[in-house]
Amino acid sequence: MPGRRVVVEADGGARGNPGPAGYGAVVRDAGTGEVLAERSESIGVATNNVAEYRGLIAGLEAAREAGATGVEVRMDSKLVVEQMAGRWQIKNAGLRPLAAQAAGLVRRFDAVSYTWIPRERNRHADALANAAMDLAAGKVPGIDRDSAAAGRAAEPDGAGAPADPTGRARTHEAAAQGSTAKSSWEPRPSDTATRLLLLRHGETEYTQRGRYSGRGDVPLSDRGLAQAGAAARRVAGLVSSVAAVVSSPLSRCTSMAGIIAGGLGGVPLVVEPDLIECDFGEWEGRTFAEVRERWPAELDAWLASPAVAPPGGESFVEVTARVNRATAKLLASYPGETVVVVSHVSPVKIALRDALAATDAFLHRLYLDPAGLSLMDIWPDGGMAVRTVNDTAHLAGI
Repeated sequence: MPGRRVVVEADGGARGNPGPAGYGAVVRDAGTGEVLAERSESIGVATNNVAEYRGLIAGLEAAREAGATGVEVRMDSKLVVEQMAGRWQIKNAGLRPLAAQAAGLVRRFDAVSYTWIPRERNRHADALANAAMDLAAGKVPGIDRDSAAAGRAAEPDGAGAPADPTGRARTHEAAAQGSTAKSSWEPRPSDTATRLLLLRHGETEYTQRGRYSGRGDVPLSDRGLAQAGAAARRVAGLVSSVAAVVSSPLSRCTSMAGIIAGGLGGVPLVVEPDLIECDFGEWEGRTFAEVRERWPAELDAWLASPAVAPPGGESFVEVTARVNRATAKLLASYPGETVVVVSHVSPVKIALRDALAATDAFLHRLYLDPAGLSLMDIWPDGGMAVRTVNDTAHLAGI
């Protein structure tokens, strides 16, 4: 129904943190309270916060299917409400992809607001989430559903808050932003990791002059081509086999990727659109000083929040969603293999920020040289190990 306004009530949780998890979401007509849709799903082993975000995403998707143009989101998760409203930073790298997915859905509505409500006012979504958790507990090997529900009720959560009588260990949400995966210090078989060799493209005319270089197709300079050759020799000396060289579609990347693929004996070169640089909009081709002079307030806002886009451009939240999609494709296509990724400053920084569980300030503090090499391993269980950041030893003398 055109112009329909709805209320999305969403919840999620885990019997253990992490533990057997599920979410629930209800869509109601804002005027009558009529239930228009219900969603619930067990999601295996996850944390409370992951399940809550999944509930939000499911509720927004259902609201869109119901023809809503305006949404009021009501949740008893202070963390999700405050983060989606932009008042709290998203410190947990594992939650950023989910927040980015939710933000992408939000942009499809005319208006979305967020309201925190106490648990007793979220009973419908809570009941759906608990049913999904029951199902999840029954599916996890070695976990008895009844003992999972009863046993967790007796344990306090990690922040010292009382346990939830429903069986969910409810963390203190303002602080519950730790990793959702096992520690990367835990031993794992090395041959199960997908190894990503992340390369920024070589130098261009814009690089030399310190200009914003986003979607404009600026080619490599002569020095950039020499850097690409040096990077190709370095990669060939580092690894015994490479499954593919995956590149941004812009020529400064595809040129370098082609040189690297050729140096590896002609391994496949795959173009991945999601690896393209951030769209800097009206700042494209301008220096930082020029932007500071013409757009001082907009620049300050952009530096302060990854949710803010340059005029006519793209925010880092949006870039993060793309980078996460691209990474998921790589992990699905090349499990346990080595892949060379040739991209740009923003996508490489975002991948490293999330792998290192860094704050958003990382994006404006890390310097990446043209043709700088970073290396990271990602295991099937989500564990990550960053082994190298911005290695430029191969560029000596160029």
